[in-house]
Amino acid sequence: MAYDIRLVKLINGDNCLGKWDEEGNKLTEVAALQTVPTQQGVQMLLLPFGYPFENEIAGEIKAEHIMYHFKKVPEELETKYIEATSNLTLSTPGDLKNLKGLGGDTANISQLFKK
Repeated sequence: MAYDIRLVKLINGDNCLGKWDEEGNKLTEVAALQTVPTQQGVQMLLLPFGYPFENEIAGEIKAEHIMYHFKKVPEELETKYIEATSNLTLSTPGDLKNLKGLGGDTANISQLFKK
């Protein structure tokens, strides 16, 4: 099932990510997006909107509290959101190209049968 995942700015200035419910005109399974300064620059932190009182991504925000819908959600951020809400790890075929040390790195299978 494909979700309409949206990145929004609320009227209080918070940036949030969630699944858009067109019928209910609201954002569900809301996660807060925070920026954290580091020595390398800035990192993004995805937290449950109700953190520290809630540890799971849940809840909903009505559209009347949304000030801005970002045109595009960065793919990496969307992937991390889906992983956080579904407890699944998503990978792309490119992620599987280097599996050395994870079950052998024999390039030629015929080498396995040589005496």
